[in-house]
Amino acid sequence: MEKEKIAELFMKGIDCSQVVAGAFAEELGITQEEAYKIAAGFGGGMGIGETCGAVVGAMIVLGMKYGHFDTEHMEQKEIMNAKRAEFLEKFGKKYASCSCKGLLKHDIADPEDMQKILAEGLLFDFCPEVVKDTIEILKEVM
Repeated sequence: MEKEKIAELFMKGIDCSQVVAGAFAEELGITQEEAYKIAAGFGGGMGIGETCGAVVGAMIVLGMKYGHFDTEHMEQKEIMNAKRAEFLEKFGKKYASCSCKGLLKHDIADPEDMQKILAEGLLFDFCPEVVKDTIEILKEVM
């Protein structure tokens, strides 16, 4: 997905976590609406600048694809954990942090910092780049 398309979705109110989950909806056997709903609460680091919504979206996708669901197939948990570790390793090579605060160098939950984020163009330039990279890393991992 192109960075410009991601920025366009942001401007329409679709958050980073939703963009990532939505990009894999068909592969996961769910609708884009379902993917967006599942990921809706995680944008902006859950609105408080914690774990980046794109990263959380990636964890949702990996969980939907590789997650375990019963105690009789616990080997699936090992597969999921390996996929998560692989994603985080690759993400960590590109970005020094998995938190919005760490990535943006500002606190998205602080109104003054949010103004700085907007003034510096981070929300519609840097964040779409993170989402684009997250989707690309997920494609490699999956």
